[in-house]
Amino acid sequence: MDSPSPAHRVVVTGLGALTPLGNTVAEYWDGLLAGRSGAGPITKFDASDVRSKIACEVNDFDPTAYLEDKQIRHQDLFSQYALAVTQQALDDAGLDPEALSDEARDRIGVVMGTGVGGSNIFVDEVLNLEENGARRISPFFVPMMISNMAAGLIAMEHTLRGPNHCVVSACATGNDAITDGYLLLQQGHADAMLVGGTEASVNELCVGGFSSMRAMSTRNDDPTHASRPFDKDRDGFVIAEGAGALLLETLEHARERGAPIYAEVAGVGKSNDAHHYAAPDPDGHGAALAMGNAVDDAGLAPTDVQHINMHATSTPVGDVIESDAVKEVFGDHAYDINISATKSMTGHMLGAAGAAEAIATILAIREGRVPPTINVEALDEECDLNYTLHDPVDREVTAALTNAFGFGGHNTTLAFTAFED
Repeated sequence: MDSPSPAHRVVVTGLGALTPLGNTVAEYWDGLLAGRSGAGPITKFDASDVRSKIACEVNDFDPTAYLEDKQIRHQDLFSQYALAVTQQALDDAGLDPEALSDEARDRIGVVMGTGVGGSNIFVDEVLNLEENGARRISPFFVPMMISNMAAGLIAMEHTLRGPNHCVVSACATGNDAITDGYLLLQQGHADAMLVGGTEASVNELCVGGFSSMRAMSTRNDDPTHASRPFDKDRDGFVIAEGAGALLLETLEHARERGAPIYAEVAGVGKSNDAHHYAAPDPDGHGAALAMGNAVDDAGLAPTDVQHINMHATSTPVGDVIESDAVKEVFGDHAYDINISATKSMTGHMLGAAGAAEAIATILAIREGRVPPTINVEALDEECDLNYTLHDPVDREVTAALTNAFGFGGHNTTLAFTAFED
């Protein structure tokens, strides 16, 4: 019997971001380092009837920079965001789809996830149904709504015929999309993969639902300080929208075309809490399992890790559980790790959060700067790690983790390392 082929190394060669801090990777990164909040009063609908009236919205997005008018009319906003960030990632990586051969197109794929998909068109067409009846529902309703359409549209836009699917795992979606692309490349099913997450859910249905759960902050009179992970007065997450995309390539493919390399995808850890549809497991076993598995899969010792971008949504329970899980995995070294909670600035981008935070983690490695956690005025006494409070920290980062945990108990941790030839 033949020996199995060795696993391919996977590197990150392109990045794209559309966030409440800016509509490019550079603007997003600058906003993080400046400790700037993207939160404000909701402008996308009349929020007078919901408890939480604040959000981190994407501002000044111009879809015509990426799409033709007909495409814009026939695509929900979450798909428009996805097409924008994947174009950014391709441009950043210097990969021009128009110059690809047919053979190359067969070897480049897409995994683009979302938490709730086309919720804006869903709201519009439910109102249309109530007012005008079923016969007046738009023929574009279904293709605009379904979650997999962003991944399909990216493939159509660039004629990419490689592996293609959508991940839907709530707030773990972005990390799971990156994981799937990484594994497909590692196993030789493709040469390059566009991966990431997208979300456009600042509408009355999604905000109203989360508000009814009492999961969101009601610091409506002070939105820029509402997302405050680890602070003793935190009262819930701030909903956000946006998208993030990474171009992953096998090292061989990246070398062959002389691509820039940001970092290496070193490993992944996955688990499930198997506890509750919304609340995390109180003992943090699932979170610890995901982080420990990622460290092991990357071939790292716990002491090799210098930075973690935590899931840390600013909920009273979740932040403590995740902090305890870090201490369980890393022991005394947990206190030597610079931790960031970038949701303190971006809010919670749901299905896009993991992708955006992976980008922040990769840039921390490349730039040697760890973004801060803002809005912490008094630490919760149960949160006693180094959360990189208030200001960024210059530090060499050769290995870092980023966590994404979602409703349904899904936990996924990614390990990135500095690229060494």
